[in-house]
Amino acid sequence: MAPRIDKVVVPGVFSLDGQDFDVENNVWLVGDDDEVLVIDAPHDAAPIVEAIGGRRVTAIVLTHGHNDHITAAPALREATGAPIWFHSADRMLWDMTHPDAEPDRELAPGTRFAVAGTELVALHTPGHSPGSTCLHAPDLTTVFTGDTLFNGGPGATGRSFSDHPTILASIRSQLFSLHGDTVVRTGHGDDTTIAAELRSMDD
Repeated sequence: MAPRIDKVVVPGVFSLDGQDFDVENNVWLVGDDDEVLVIDAPHDAAPIVEAIGGRRVTAIVLTHGHNDHITAAPALREATGAPIWFHSADRMLWDMTHPDAEPDRELAPGTRFAVAGTELVALHTPGHSPGSTCLHAPDLTTVFTGDTLFNGGPGATGRSFSDHPTILASIRSQLFSLHGDTVVRTGHGDDTTIAAELRSMDD
């Protein structure tokens, strides 16, 4: 059975500088009918659990520590029994949202995840946040970029602990080295490709 990618859009609230904004987050499920890996856990665990549909969850991988990507992580862990993988450079952001909970495992550069006969590799892409991490699935010609790269360019860097030159360097060194046909599956909004974003940033 070939692995597939499912997308769940979870609406919720994004907090910035004491203000709340309505937002929709993409949650990505990579797997087959038996097992699945979950990328990001925003807002509410219930729609994610529904999409999992009783499959075994191998890992909950968080692309970065902003609240709209991690709020439901402990609840999703409780519902599935899967470990939370998280880059320690974003620990200050985790602690703002979950002061009484801990992630389980370190999402280090080069960490490999096997699920449903395919593999995903962690790429450290700081800039949107210090610990921002993308997941490259070469067999699926896909990279999951969280808030590092969107359809239309790099992620915003107006938040605490973000830096524009750093995110541009990460995109050019880690993402633009991937094949141009690689599909970019983002944390918000529509898909794009590496080739399209390379052209956009070179214009």
